[in-house]
Amino acid sequence: MPSFKIDLSTAVVFVATAPEPKMANKKTGERAVDRETGADMSTVGLLVSDEGEGNLYQVTVPETGCPEGLAPGTPVRVVGLKARDWENEFNGQKRHGISFRAVAITPAV
Repeated sequence: MPSFKIDLSTAVVFVATAPEPKMANKKTGERAVDRETGADMSTVGLLVSDEGEGNLYQVTVPETGCPEGLAPGTPVRVVGLKARDWENEFNGQKRHGISFRAVAITPAV
């Protein structure tokens, strides 16, 4: 599926929830990995405020692009943020949504 770049050049971004391991299979404890690099993936909650509106996004990031010490309230910059729509069927029910992925998250200077 195609992905779309998201421009955050005018936004203020803060960590809302600290990075947590992204699981490929919660039952077995298998971690999700980047298909290109093999890096373990993490999920970070980000509060994005732009044009008077704030939204919370769960963003998947390779652990190599997620420095230690990202705590809630930390202002950050997001490198290479993309959105992609998804759809699947689970137990006979169709589900769909938008997933967010970034190359890296760095503390704002």
